[in-house]
Amino acid sequence: MDLVKRPRRLRANSILRDMIRETSLDVGDLIYPLFVVPGDNIKEEIDSMPGVYHFSIDLLIEEVREVRNLGIPAILLFGVPSYKDELGSEAYSEEGIVQKAVREIKEKVPEIVVITDVCMCGYTIHGHCGIVENGQVLNDKTVYYIAKIALSHIEAGADIVAPSDMMDGRVAAIRKLLDSKGFVNTPIMAYSAKYASSFYGPFREAANSFPQFGDRKSYQMDYGNSNEALREIALDIEEGADIVMVKPALSYLDIIRRVKDNFNIPIAAYNVSGEYSMVKAAAKMGWIDEKSVVLEILTSIKRAGADMVITYFAKDVAKWLTTL
Repeated sequence: MDLVKRPRRLRANSILRDMIRETSLDVGDLIYPLFVVPGDNIKEEIDSMPGVYHFSIDLLIEEVREVRNLGIPAILLFGVPSYKDELGSEAYSEEGIVQKAVREIKEKVPEIVVITDVCMCGYTIHGHCGIVENGQVLNDKTVYYIAKIALSHIEAGADIVAPSDMMDGRVAAIRKLLDSKGFVNTPIMAYSAKYASSFYGPFREAANSFPQFGDRKSYQMDYGNSNEALREIALDIEEGADIVMVKPALSYLDIIRRVKDNFNIPIAAYNVSGEYSMVKAAAKMGWIDEKSVVLEILTSIKRAGADMVITYFAKDVAKWLTTL
């Protein structure tokens, strides 16, 4: 009689399945995005992102404490300013909303890692990620301001800066400026493979960062391209990136895998707002079980090769993992 191969032997019960599980999701893998706004006593839910809020700094501190108490090691901070102009000047102001929030967080919750998003889209009146002249986003002039923003965040106390603008050369410019100011040990988490994606819609509501003309396809990547992502990653590593990011995550698992196979560097993946909101909407309708779907999605992102996952589900996942 021929020997029967029976892979099911190791799926017979939950203990065996756990013993041979190849990929595990841990709370230490998670980064929680947060939105900070001017004012006091503000906690307003974002319509398109149920369970995600705009926080004023005073209530943001309470949220950050809860995040850290859940074991989540890091937050990714986005600011929503009260004032916008052509240069996005509040983005690099010492009294900008992010700078003030960072100082307060590092004073009140110093043990959490604060990562700041470095971009201009939420701070400019035109909603693009850089300086605009004659309808064009200017690369080199933007890079000067991106580095200036990054320095202002680090001087306020941020632990890591994360440039998301996708301008050519911005990682090198940030590294050079930070090093010249003595911040040689400050890591850069580069949004290296950031695609021009339709999954960003809810975020743009949250950050009030819709472009007022055109789109961002001249600087964010074409979603049909894979080899280009590897070129972008290689350039950012050469320029001094310490962590590279793929964004979005769920529709780009193949990109995460290719980056993992080709580069020996920590990889972050951003489980973005549209991915979050679709799950929330389907769960609200009773079409899916939210907990099981979320855990499956985030595990798939880890399985693809991500070392850390930026996700709006981080708090829920941290609670779920303690009860598994």
